[in-house]
Amino acid sequence: MKIQQIQHATNLQPGVLLVSDQAANQGMLIEILESGGYKVETAENSRDACQLLENKNNQCQAVLLDLMMPGPDGSEVLLHIRQCPHLAKIPVIFQSAAGRVDIRTDLDTDVLYCLSRPFSKNQLLAIVDSAIARYVKYKDLCGRLVTQTPLQFYEGEFLFSSIDEACNTASLLASLCPEPERVVLGLSELFFNAIEHGHLAIAYQEKLSLIAENRWLVELDNRLQLSENKDKKVKVIARDEGDAIYFEIEDEGEGFDYRHCLVFNEEQATNRHGRGIAIAKALSFDELEYQGNGSQVRLKVSVL
Repeated sequence: MKIQQIQHATNLQPGVLLVSDQAANQGMLIEILESGGYKVETAENSRDACQLLENKNNQCQAVLLDLMMPGPDGSEVLLHIRQCPHLAKIPVIFQSAAGRVDIRTDLDTDVLYCLSRPFSKNQLLAIVDSAIARYVKYKDLCGRLVTQTPLQFYEGEFLFSSIDEACNTASLLASLCPEPERVVLGLSELFFNAIEHGHLAIAYQEKLSLIAENRWLVELDNRLQLSENKDKKVKVIARDEGDAIYFEIEDEGEGFDYRHCLVFNEEQATNRHGRGIAIAKALSFDELEYQGNGSQVRLKVSVL
């Protein structure tokens, strides 16, 4: 999703909060972000950053955070964001000197985006685009959640084939769970994976190239219309066993090597895509297990 698409989806100019105490670094980043179409707010320390985020007029959809600052460092801002329900899912992009970010540890605190200095203009804009696009998608999914009387069910089977159907199905099934906002993003990531990499057999590097060329959504739609793909369905079985809700997702693809996708690593943190399965495993489900050749995945959401 490019910035123009983000602006169309939200009816707002996407905003970034830049937190850095280095004037030269801050000026360079502001220039790059504004050239990319972003509205930029700035803070020179953790206290000012938290005050800006709490402002009711705040429209920031991502925080670009310098990890190392005098006094309370960037982790103070991160802690404030994660402890506030209305801010908790705003993506935080750590910028730091190479080797200063611990990917495994920071995933536990919901840091999914990292930039190691020095980085290029294209790297910065690519990461910011990716972070805000995921946040916009998350907000859209939450808007589709069923918010009336909780749904009662024992077992059901659901089928879908398009990305929009995947979003609707993810929001419906997440509504069956105790914490739907936690589950909905993970379900959607796995549903998209079933379509993109399962049915359409789009490889990791191929998707990177398509995104870089701004052809991803058009190519996705074109491939879904091909005769060999248009009748394929992703099947989801949802089952309530009292102490937990289980989901089984199965696509009609030939499978893929899912093992490298289960653990978050530096390449995923610094690329425009590739985080989905690791995010789902770490943040959305109590258990996630791929079966067979990778065309089936079993999920558990604890209830008690």
